[in-house]
Amino acid sequence: MKAVIYCRVSTEKETQETSLVRQEEELMQFSKAQGYDVAKVFTDKHSGYDMERDGLLDLLAYVKEHQIKAIFVQDETRIGRGNGRMAVLHLLQKTNTSVFTLQDKGVLNLNEMDSMLLEILALVEEYQRKLHNAKIKRGMKRAVSQGYRPEKNLKTRGNPEGRDRIEVPVDEIVKLRNAGLTYEEIASTLKGLGFEISKATVHRRYIEFIETHGG
Repeated sequence: MKAVIYCRVSTEKETQETSLVRQEEELMQFSKAQGYDVAKVFTDKHSGYDMERDGLLDLLAYVKEHQIKAIFVQDETRIGRGNGRMAVLHLLQKTNTSVFTLQDKGVLNLNEMDSMLLEILALVEEYQRKLHNAKIKRGMKRAVSQGYRPEKNLKTRGNPEGRDRIEVPVDEIVKLRNAGLTYEEIASTLKGLGFEISKATVHRRYIEFIETHGG
């Protein structure tokens, strides 16, 4: 089983280098004792309250990309402090990644309050996802009622001469806008068709089209 190690010290003082080395050595032994092979080691020299840590950001990306299911740290404060710690734990929970700490001699032992908070965060995120899907469904239903037919405009939906998904479909934005949809509804509708596009981008591209073609 693959795992990663995360080591952090709070400052860039030379004296902290020894601490980073010690953390890595101890965690290497600990992870092997737990039956894991270490795929990569990430380190930071930043405050635990600072979320803009290169090592941490690289770790989160690596865990998601390589489906790593275990992270080894000295103690939970290495991950972060305050609200930032809970944010990171929530992200790791979403990828089903366990956190092992030397302090707990195994999987991180969360207190009752932290466990409850993570459950609430997961619940809120699930309802946000349902609301987002409902907005996409409503936007699409409204667009279709106004005569919009996506299968006639998208290459991957039946028209070989249509636009690729990776392009911003300006023509579709204009059609939906003319059909009376808001910029937010247009963005939600296009996301439902596979276009990663924000409300701001929809607005900008629509205005650019109007200015170019004289609206």
